[in-house]
Amino acid sequence: MKVAGFTFIRNAVKNDYPVKEAILSILPLCDEFIVAHGNSDDETLELLQSIDSPKLKIINTVWDESKREGGQVFAEETDKAYRAISADADWAFYIQGDECVHEKYHPTIRDEMHKNLNDPEIEGLLFKYQHFYGSYDHYAVSRRWYRREIRILRHLPGVHSYRDAQGFRIDGRKIRVKLIDAWIYHYGWAKPPQNILNKLRNFNRFYHDDQWIETNVPVTTEFDYGNADKLLPFTGTHPQVMQSRIAATNWKLDVDISKLNKKMSFRRRLLQAFEKLTGVRLFEYRNYRIVR
Repeated sequence: MKVAGFTFIRNAVKNDYPVKEAILSILPLCDEFIVAHGNSDDETLELLQSIDSPKLKIINTVWDESKREGGQVFAEETDKAYRAISADADWAFYIQGDECVHEKYHPTIRDEMHKNLNDPEIEGLLFKYQHFYGSYDHYAVSRRWYRREIRILRHLPGVHSYRDAQGFRIDGRKIRVKLIDAWIYHYGWAKPPQNILNKLRNFNRFYHDDQWIETNVPVTTEFDYGNADKLLPFTGTHPQVMQSRIAATNWKLDVDISKLNKKMSFRRRLLQAFEKLTGVRLFEYRNYRIVR
């Protein structure tokens, strides 16, 4: 069984993305790792080159900044990395630059890839998500955020990144997946308020024009943590590769969580109560088809 990891990244240093940690978090499970490095204007390339592994292959790309609708460029860059995977790879393990996998899930992930290797009905493995928000000590609960996504794909022709690189399709159709007992830790919103605002402004450049950004994410705005719906304390452990970054944390989450959690609408409270009781998320958008 051969496993290829892949990702895309640009300006990780400027935007405070833990891309090195992301890669290292799944590198032990991979036989090769492809990084599509965009035309950064910071030290991202040097950061990637500091990963001392013969598995790593960096391909340099140029982002098409004329495409500022729906995050299309993210999907294009993901596809560039996917196309660079060796032809003999069986599985393709995708990780984004602000995600990590805890090492405690490695045995489960490796076992699932082995068990499903010869089952053509399973085209991908579906992961659960923990979205850290505001700090490394809290995670967000919201129906507006995805709770599952494909991160391991069978290496097949016709696979392509979908919309803004959130998920994948095969020749335009949804991928048949198995839900596994492993989590992706998403750290994209675990930043100080000013860093989150910088991320929002830079991120939205690939969704909207400059006028929209200045109107909706002005430089002087204050970040509203209410977007999370609900924040809960995280009592588990973080991946080993994240420990140094977390130890260097120099901010505290300055928000009254009790007040924040009361802002949720009655409808979302009712739907979340139903989900907590039954495990079923009503009206959930699924970018995949669970078959096992």
